[in-house]
Amino acid sequence: MKIAIHNRPGSYSDEWIDYCKKQNIDFKLVNCLDSDIVKQLKDCDGLMWHWPHWDFKAAHFARQLTYSLELSGKKVFPDSRTCWHYDDKVGQKYLFEAMNIPRVPTYTFYDKKDALSWCDKTDFPKVFKLRKGASSMNVKLARRKSDAKRLIRKAFGKGFPVVDRYSLFEDRIWKIKRDKDLKSIIGLFKGIVRLFIPTELEKFSPNQKGYVYFQDFIPDNRYDTRIMVIGDCATGLKRMVRENDFRASGSGSFTFNPDEIDIDCVKMAFEVAARLKTQSVAFDFVSHNNKPLIVEISYASVVDHSNPGYWDKDLKWHYAEFIEERYMIETFIKSLTVNLPNKYNYAKNSHTSPAGKLFS
Repeated sequence: MKIAIHNRPGSYSDEWIDYCKKQNIDFKLVNCLDSDIVKQLKDCDGLMWHWPHWDFKAAHFARQLTYSLELSGKKVFPDSRTCWHYDDKVGQKYLFEAMNIPRVPTYTFYDKKDALSWCDKTDFPKVFKLRKGASSMNVKLARRKSDAKRLIRKAFGKGFPVVDRYSLFEDRIWKIKRDKDLKSIIGLFKGIVRLFIPTELEKFSPNQKGYVYFQDFIPDNRYDTRIMVIGDCATGLKRMVRENDFRASGSGSFTFNPDEIDIDCVKMAFEVAARLKTQSVAFDFVSHNNKPLIVEISYASVVDHSNPGYWDKDLKWHYAEFIEERYMIETFIKSLTVNLPNKYNYAKNSHTSPAGKLFS
């Protein structure tokens, strides 16, 4: 058995490589951006590649490469079921509706006239989003009909840049007020530079236009809940809403205390992950009438190794080291070795508890 890992320093690959070295697992480093990547993978049973939403290069071909490799018989992380809807809120809308998953009601239109007509009939406020973006970027609150119509006209006109520079700059000002440290000050200066010099993502990404996406605004939520399910385990955190705002993502104010996290969110996350057959999935929940609703999902999430533990599928909490990236590769290897002799069952034989007992 041999796995390939796309090496991107600062990504999940750091832990994946470390795991393979410590477990004496045969692996090779590859570059998925190379034209001969399929040839590079000829002697491998599987590929692991943590590609982020802001990587415009990966957006061109990651899903297509994944599906092609799967058809050839190779395993991939993330696989197609896990990643096809990544950073695509429009795709997630149809997925949630088709699977009858508890979600915040969402509306999409591909015709300006239809969108404006809906505007005259619906109630407000509504949350406007682009299909792409994270950390609350490209998320706006349409408080009244006139706000929504302005956004609709722009969506069917010049459109919206995939990176909102001014919104990001405002975030950096907000972080200075919150943190009052050197890191936030440096971030502000970087934000000033970015007002005039676009990132590669912005330079090579077309404006988002020709569609509009709105979600119902769910009031009285002082926080949202993020639950990440990997195989048979889940971790979570509660993220507080920003001051004088309605958004929690990217606030930087959160807690990992399991006693403060709604166990109904954990239960629903396990159930939906099983139905979607994902390898790894992070759910964002809000509460409505004391019931959790899913806002959106993502296969990748910013991990924090200060998380004190994990839930198992029986919703039992375990205070133990849980390194998400290590459990990703452990469960991936297990999927590769199902039909191999026992001597290759690394994941089965190496640990007695999830993700990193040997590393504690």
